[in-house]
Amino acid sequence: MKRRPILLIVAVAAVTILIAIAVLAPVVAPYDPLAQSIVARFKGPSEAHWLGTDQFGRDLLSRIIYGLRSSLGTAVTAVFAALLVGGSLGILAAYYRGWTERIVMRLMDILFAFPVMLLAIGIIAVLGPGALPTAIAIAVVYAPIFARLLRAPALVIAESDYVLNARAIGARDLRIIQHHILPNLASVILVQTSLLLSAAILVEASLSFLGLGAQPPTPSLGNMLSEGRNFLLLSPWSCIFAGLAVLILAFALNLLGDVLRDRLDPRLRGG
Repeated sequence: MKRRPILLIVAVAAVTILIAIAVLAPVVAPYDPLAQSIVARFKGPSEAHWLGTDQFGRDLLSRIIYGLRSSLGTAVTAVFAALLVGGSLGILAAYYRGWTERIVMRLMDILFAFPVMLLAIGIIAVLGPGALPTAIAIAVVYAPIFARLLRAPALVIAESDYVLNARAIGARDLRIIQHHILPNLASVILVQTSLLLSAAILVEASLSFLGLGAQPPTPSLGNMLSEGRNFLLLSPWSCIFAGLAVLILAFALNLLGDVLRDRLDPRLRGG
């Protein structure tokens, strides 16, 4: 029982620090992430460049900080768009039932049937590479997850006594959804958002690694991994530190989601 608050504090602190670094990138980064120096190419960690430099002499620490900002921005945009669209469709399907539910959930099932990376690559192939198409692709991929996840508890809440009473006294559907259904889904939304943010970071890094995400010279953790693999024997620092940044970011968000799930789920709270 004593470990849970400690884990929660650690998870919140880690995520907060990472978000603060990403938001304050222009202040925190010691160098311009696009500034090149032929003389400083392939330097290892030193006092001048704490994490070394890449093949163009660009400071790796600055590029990782800006890459963290790019990855977080894309992942957050995608997950919240998926929550808004997919979650809304799932709640509406549970509330109205009938043909609305059948049509919405069959469309979600079609999207859910595709492998995550394959569907994302297909969408980017249509829209073209870039940070915004990557966010749209991830949002489309994760929208069915939110729809299916929120539909199940919304079905139970929509048949509860207080919702039926609200309908009986003439409350509007939008008011019932806002004041009676959504508040009871807050814990589910919070936990799933944290977990999917972690997964979205990995998907964004994978797409950038394949050259489909943010395009050079824009700093991106996936791009840094892709560029650094060509110089692993000569200078592995770009791959090592960019990979560690992806690992730490995904782990912190996943840890936060796990701790929130343990604390908000009544079945796990008393374990």
